[in-house]
Amino acid sequence: MKRLAPAAVACALLALALAPGASARVIELGSDPTPAKSKCPANPCEVVGRVTGYQGRSDQTTNPFIAPSDGKIVAFTITLAKLEQNQMSYFTNLYGGAPQARITILRKGKRKKSRLDHRVMSQSKIYSLEHYLGSTPSFALSQPLSVRKGYFVALTIPTWAPAFARDLSKSNWWRSSRRKKNCDDVTQHAAQLTIGNITTYGCTYHTARLLYSATFVTTPQPTDQTRPTRR
Repeated sequence: MKRLAPAAVACALLALALAPGASARVIELGSDPTPAKSKCPANPCEVVGRVTGYQGRSDQTTNPFIAPSDGKIVAFTITLAKLEQNQMSYFTNLYGGAPQARITILRKGKRKKSRLDHRVMSQSKIYSLEHYLGSTPSFALSQPLSVRKGYFVALTIPTWAPAFARDLSKSNWWRSSRRKKNCDDVTQHAAQLTIGNITTYGCTYHTARLLYSATFVTTPQPTDQTRPTRR
């Protein structure tokens, strides 16, 4: 696992994206000019657990985690609150393990009946978060994830993570893989952990935000479509 400062990640990815003859761009999906903060370690301290989800709206930004073109996810950044030891123990016991996270690429159903169905197209490995609480680490993916235009870049929490803010304005909401009519059961095993898995996203949470972003590099496009003629 590699943990890099956001500036170091940006420099490395710019070098990758701006290779000679390429016209790739580096975009931070989910980056927001009005950042939110967890209330932890103050009580009530709330975390997100056993779920896959993505932000549908973040203040003035709609669909911040939809890929605008074909490309690759090469890193992700997650803002983690600092917890007291008793809080750490409580959530570890409640969710059955130390805090973890991974990035998941989703394809949403296009038909009216399947518009809330999301298929897992690819996933990063699982990253342990236990030693990064109270900071905002960036993780460079050992294997970049290919993304098609219109795919969603979601955050999967196999156990739990203090990367959650609530009591925000009504222009913030996120969609989750939890079952409809059980949205208040935040301990249900709802995380999508298998490629090809299809899950109906039955719960939408308003006035709340998942605290992550993903570094997206667009697929380079040729700057000259013509080929030299032979003489």
